Amino acid sequence: MPAPGYDENQADHEAGRQRWQAAYAKAEATGRVRDADFTTLSGVEVDPVYGPQPGEVVEGFERIGWPGEYPFTRGLHPTGYRGKNWTIRQFAGFGNAEQTNERYKMILARGGGGLSVAFDMPTLMGKDSDDPRSLGEVGHCGVAIDSAADMDVLFGDIPLEQVTTSMTISGPAVPVFVMYLVAAERQGADIGKLNGTLQTDIFKEYIAQKEWLFAPEPHLRLIGDLMAYCQDNIPAYKPLSVSGYHIREAGATAAQELAFTLADGFGYVELGLSRGLDIEKFAPGLSFFFDSHLDFFEEIAKFRAARRIWARWMRDVYGARTAKAQQLRFHTQTAGVSLTAQQPDNNIVRTAVEALAAVLGGTNSLHTNALDEVLALPSEKAAQIALRTQQVIMEETGVSNVADPLGGSWYVEALTDKIEAEAEKVFDRIKDMARVAVPSGEHEIGEMTSGILRGIEDGWFTGETADSAFVYQVALEKGDKKVVGVNVHTESLSENLEILRVSHEVEREQNRVLAARRAGRDQAAVDRALARMVEVARTDGNLIEPMLAAARVEATLGEICGVLKDEWGGYTEPARF
Repeated sequence: MPAPGYDENQADHEAGRQRWQAAYAKAEATGRVRDADFTTLSGVEVDPVYGPQPGEVVEGFERIGWPGEYPFTRGLHPTGYRGKNWTIRQFAGFGNAEQTNERYKMILARGGGGLSVAFDMPTLMGKDSDDPRSLGEVGHCGVAIDSAADMDVLFGDIPLEQVTTSMTISGPAVPVFVMYLVAAERQGADIGKLNGTLQTDIFKEYIAQKEWLFAPEPHLRLIGDLMAYCQDNIPAYKPLSVSGYHIREAGATAAQELAFTLADGFGYVELGLSRGLDIEKFAPGLSFFFDSHLDFFEEIAKFRAARRIWARWMRDVYGARTAKAQQLRFHTQTAGVSLTAQQPDNNIVRTAVEALAAVLGGTNSLHTNALDEVLALPSEKAAQIALRTQQVIMEETGVSNVADPLGGSWYVEALTDKIEAEAEKVFDRIKDMARVAVPSGEHEIGEMTSGILRGIEDGWFTGETADSAFVYQVALEKGDKKVVGVNVHTESLSENLEILRVSHEVEREQNRVLAARRAGRDQAAVDRALARMVEVARTDGNLIEPMLAAARVEATLGEICGVLKDEWGGYTEPARF
């Protein structure tokens, strides 16, 4: 007989604790807990997780839960970071492939756990380096990639089978990805064992970053092809990283970043389902990319709410039954928009605070911005400081000893609930747009997808983001919001900051190499491969294999994107006033 005052909530708390204890014990028994010192600086033993005390009743605790179980508010694993620390993944790319390869080797040698590729503007727009529209931009905001041969150099002496590789590119993501596969083939790697993430998120391009090649529908077709190919051939590789980062950098609030990003994610789930893919197989291949801004607790709450919302929608709306298909995995980058050109050393502090918020929010991997990125690509010294920032947090602060250490905080839990509620209002608004777009309710891909496409066409997303950016800017100029060194505490010692400068010689040399590569290849083979791509584009066949064939014979990025653009046409955003 239960004791007086013993109720169902209390029973749930105790059952949950027992489930967590069993899961943690199993992880220990199978070697999935790190052999490390899990004490405070003073030597005090700390538990792997904290929750309600035996006999204590916490109303609504099922929304908080325990690490490693639905709704995953407190993290994906019962061990938290005791099982595996987050991956230190530094975003890097500048000049040509050889220069960036040297930076990658430096990052890996100094403790980086994975590579993250930044591409230059011509590459991001699917242009070759010798395209007239590329003039003056080659190698300046990332690395220039024109063909698979550049990928060979980019990853030279870096075994791709052993290193996770993230590539931040969306419009021409698929052709760039197949060039990466060709480079791996040439290394002798087992393609099926490759691991990493390709951004590929075209929705956020129309919403925020504006780097698209075609209308939305052809892009979605390519993404569907990629999802199917990876599910069948490269199961560990994540073909989609749904990006909120660029939405936040464009001026969105934390709640808008979360809602727009998860809505985009739901759209890609609908895309996979519309292609007949198994949600239990393709959903674990979806990952997310969030911004970590300066409001410390708001960011922590955002990350916790993201996992909870995603798990609930995946289970209750889309029918995912396994934990892996319900779990939201995400990479975080500290807020580039928070960096200031004034008193740039302050950016080290900003980045550290943002990184700590990401870790306390349970990020799976993390990039820390360099202090000089507001002015130029990171210098080697600034990149090392950014890397060491993560390592100090990981090795010295003790924050990885306890899973979700702020779980149960009245403030954090209230903020988590508030952000979740705001996100649900946005989802309702997108559904309203879907009903306007498709009154019959017979959506070609899915309801959220129809709403997103209508919101893009109507300029709703960009309008909402612009309004939020305006409100913040007014508050900044009035002094209601303060930025040290910009509108408060502006006195400083002036020092010259040495920044990385990319020589225009990089562009000349890249074009020289590209011309020699074109002259030395089998042009007839290139022409056949490109023609075959167009043939498949006119059917419902998967384009990955014919695109791979084109990359293997050194068809360039501009040529691959160009023939598809000739077939599908471009896209111009409708003018609005």
